[in-house]
Amino acid sequence: MPSNDIPLPVVLLTGPPASGKSTVGMALARHLRAALVDQDTATAPLTAVVAQLVGVDDLDDQRLAGPTRAARYETVAALAEDNLRAGTPVVLVAPFTAERRDVLAWDALGGRLRAAGGSPLLVWLRVDPAVVVQRLRVRGEPRDAAKLTDVTAFIQALDVAGPAVPHVAVDAGGSVEDTVRDVIREVVSALPR
Repeated sequence: MPSNDIPLPVVLLTGPPASGKSTVGMALARHLRAALVDQDTATAPLTAVVAQLVGVDDLDDQRLAGPTRAARYETVAALAEDNLRAGTPVVLVAPFTAERRDVLAWDALGGRLRAAGGSPLLVWLRVDPAVVVQRLRVRGEPRDAAKLTDVTAFIQALDVAGPAVPHVAVDAGGSVEDTVRDVIREVVSALPR
């Protein structure tokens, strides 16, 4: 726990692909003067090695996601804990799929972050599936190609249901500026006093 015994903010940004997690995370980290721990950035070099070994680009492909999930989330959690222990607020960016669906997984992660001096807040970036597809097309990343091969199947499989654990939901379908403003408002109102 930081020396002043007030828990530090830990904002966990989650949402569907292309909901703006990384962009909003960067702006929020800047606003809070927090460390930004983006799962894709923190784990990309090692994930790329595994991706090459198994011959896939899509991070959601089970041949890649299955063997790397635990290590990727452990990396994110450990980086957050180190920053909290150093007295730095943290913004975490990841899908947090298990943690937002399973109370026990959320409690385990939240417990780790609280033990390191943090006050975790899960923020769900809510976005319409049609907007997700449009953003994936504009983004044009190789990792998104498989998702766009059969758009109908992708939309049917897309998890857009809000988390089953305590969270704050923010509409991320508009401009980045509006989303960032709304997230900052929600986060600031939830900060420990």
